[in-house]
Amino acid sequence: MSRLAKKPLVVPAKVEVSASGNTISVKGPKAALTRDVHSFITVSVTPEGVVVAPKNNTRLAKALSGTIVSHLKNMMAGVVTPFTRKLILEGVGYRVELKGKDLSFLVGFSHPVLLPIPEGITATVEKNTITLEGSDKDVIGQFAANIRRVKPPEPYLGKGIRYEGEAIRRKEGKKAV
Repeated sequence: MSRLAKKPLVVPAKVEVSASGNTISVKGPKAALTRDVHSFITVSVTPEGVVVAPKNNTRLAKALSGTIVSHLKNMMAGVVTPFTRKLILEGVGYRVELKGKDLSFLVGFSHPVLLPIPEGITATVEKNTITLEGSDKDVIGQFAANIRRVKPPEPYLGKGIRYEGEAIRRKEGKKAV
C-alpha cells in the first residue's frame, strides 16, 4: 500500500471535504472541485481527516490509493490558493492574443492556431508571456502542455513555446569553413 495513504489527510481550515459513493467534493473560499474515485478505493471523512483505503489487496488498488491521496492534497490546496503556470513565447514574429475565450497563436504557420480556454481557467497575456491560473492542478497542467505542443522549443535557435524556468538544451549549428 502507498505510504501516503497510511495516515489520514488533515483538512485545512476553511475547506470542507465530503465523500459520497465514488465522488469526492472539496469546497473552499476560492472554488469547489469534484472528482470521481475508482471503485477499488474507499474514501471516508472522519474527525481526524480524510482516510483513503483500498477495498481489496490488488496491486491496482494499492497504487490508486496513493494517487487519490495526491489528488486530494492538490484539490485542498487549489480551493484555497489557485495554481499558476507561466509559458513564454520566443521567436521573431511569434505572437499570442486573447480573443474572447480562445488563445490565438501566430507561430510561423500559414494560419493562426486557436485553442479554447477550458472552464475554470483564467488566462492573461502580456507581450510574450501567457499566465494560466485556476484551482484544478490537473486541468492547468494539461492545458499548459497543449499550449506547448502547438510549437515546442527547437534546439538550434530556441524558438517556440516553453515553460517559465525550463532549460532548453541548445545544439551547435553548422560551422563555417
